[in-house]
Amino acid sequence: MAKKIPLQPENFELETNTVWAFPNRGKWATHDAKYRGNWSPYIPRNVILRYSNEGDTILDQFVGGGTTAVEAKLTGRNFIGVDINPNAVELSRNKCNFDFDSNVDISIRLGDARKLDLSDESIDLICTHPPYAGIIKYSENIDGDLSHLPIKSFLMEMGKVAEESFRVLKKGKFCAVLMGDTRKNGMVQPLAFETMRIFELAGFKTKEIIIKEQHNCKATGFWKTNSIKHNFLLLAHEYLFVFKKN
Repeated sequence: MAKKIPLQPENFELETNTVWAFPNRGKWATHDAKYRGNWSPYIPRNVILRYSNEGDTILDQFVGGGTTAVEAKLTGRNFIGVDINPNAVELSRNKCNFDFDSNVDISIRLGDARKLDLSDESIDLICTHPPYAGIIKYSENIDGDLSHLPIKSFLMEMGKVAEESFRVLKKGKFCAVLMGDTRKNGMVQPLAFETMRIFELAGFKTKEIIIKEQHNCKATGFWKTNSIKHNFLLLAHEYLFVFKKN
């Protein structure tokens, strides 16, 4: 008989330092790794529990596979999820369609992270995982999909995302963004720190810089061979930036 999947993680403890590693990415509730590039549920759970309270409203404007939405429901927070891709919206809604005794409002809708249909200072916490420029393309031809942009254009559009994030977040609250770097012609492109600077220019202060180790990368064998052949190190980490709106 198959083991019943638990609704909550077993033996969960909040992270207490700035290096996070989750070799077992987490398989409680409806979580899985089928949506390409989605983050481990341990990340939003840590962010949500540390930087918000029950009954707060959380925003993920790149809702993707719905990981943050599920964690909001499980931790008793209201949630607003936005994505420019209707397939992501449908998937996220389905992910949240499970029985759980939690009196919260989960709203997942089609929209653009650069122009949110939300009131000023209406959000208690932003917890989001944007695309990393054109590393993974999440649609074929959706107008406004940032995952199709080259780095320079991507960063310009992320400036609009940062400004909207600052507008809708309440004063004294937090905005957590996971971002990784990439390579071009063998040279590192520091996409993460460029993004951090963009959020700072929008008015945020950087509270934490967390290094998140990457595990179980499907292309490890291919890239390991090429890293030796072309003499470069494999990028095995991402950055989780926690910003504060003073």
